[in-house]
Amino acid sequence: MKKILLIVCVLAFNFNTFSQEKTAKINFKTTEIDYGVIEKGSNGIRDFEFTNDGNSPLIITNVKSTCGCTIPKKPNKPILPGESEKIQVKYDTNRVGFIRKSIIVSSNAQNSTVILKITGKVTNKINNNGLEKKSKSLLEEDF
Repeated sequence: MKKILLIVCVLAFNFNTFSQEKTAKINFKTTEIDYGVIEKGSNGIRDFEFTNDGNSPLIITNVKSTCGCTIPKKPNKPILPGESEKIQVKYDTNRVGFIRKSIIVSSNAQNSTVILKITGKVTNKINNNGLEKKSKSLLEEDF
């Protein structure tokens, strides 16, 4: 009887030890960056910082954007547990208008897909008083 109890205890201990799966967990400081109102041709590079909060190395397998105007750059090496790293995003600020883009991050983490967002507005010029000069409509123009 003691042998059976000992075998059951050993098996239960081994099962409990091996059932704790090692996984990576990606945790971003923020998943959205607001460029605000920026001037055409200004610096379009921003960084999304993250930490591996898991207990296994984190491998970023793919980072892609929804548009060719946004170029993401992923880390090439595995991120060890507790380490921090960044994903660099470069937006083409020569395109005037609103910015609403998404970047899809795929990894071996427990939360394997994360969507990052960038927002803002690119203008031709920023006036000193903060107001943009509007062009006249066809009805207001003098012929």
